[in-house]
Amino acid sequence: MGRGKVQLKRIENKINRQVTFSKRRSGLLKKAHEISVLCDAEVALIIFSTKGKLYEFATDSCMDKILERYERYSYAEKVLISAESETQGNWCHEYRKLKAKVETIQKCQKHLMGEDLETLNLKELQQLEQQLESSLKHIRSRKSQLMMESISELQRKEKSLQEENKVLQKELVEKQKGQRQQPQWDQTPQQTSSSSSSFMMREAPPATNISSYPVPVAAGGGRVEGAAPQPQPQARIGLPPWMLSHLSS
Repeated sequence: MGRGKVQLKRIENKINRQVTFSKRRSGLLKKAHEISVLCDAEVALIIFSTKGKLYEFATDSCMDKILERYERYSYAEKVLISAESETQGNWCHEYRKLKAKVETIQKCQKHLMGEDLETLNLKELQQLEQQLESSLKHIRSRKSQLMMESISELQRKEKSLQEENKVLQKELVEKQKGQRQQPQWDQTPQQTSSSSSSFMMREAPPATNISSYPVPVAAGGGRVEGAAPQPQPQARIGLPPWMLSHLSS
């Protein structure tokens, strides 16, 4: 079994206490020297006995150098701790300020929403009313501005559409006009050809079949001399006026 934990307490016997101090001091100085040599560490050990006697050990006997280094380190550490404490205090103060500001803003927001008005007096309610009226005035002003800008934009678009509509109407009228003129151009050669044909038909003299008078024949089949030819009935043929005038002349 291992040794149990020994409870440390002051040795009441003065002689035993002095003997234990001598033994432990020598062992402590030996351990300090071993750590300094084995680990290449700077070690400084200071011991005062109950009678005020000084015992010390320092690596390479540079106690002053080690103590000066210790003081610098201790001072820097104290400054750092002080700065951290101050910074922490500033952060705590800033946190409290921000927390109070957030609470105030939340409270004002509730008042603007019409909540928690029981804690406000008459003057505070009047100030809240004026604040709401001012806010509504700014909101209406901004709303009117946006509406006017929207109306102006719509009017501009309307004008642009009207101009485009006029251009399209003009193009449509010109197209319809061209479509109406095209059939007239197609019918003009046909009318000219028809007029020429009718004119030629009127000018050309019609062929007439004018038969001669029959010659009298005797009983034996011979021609009777001195007999006048008898006229045969003929069909009336209508002649154009220009031919009648020519014949009469």
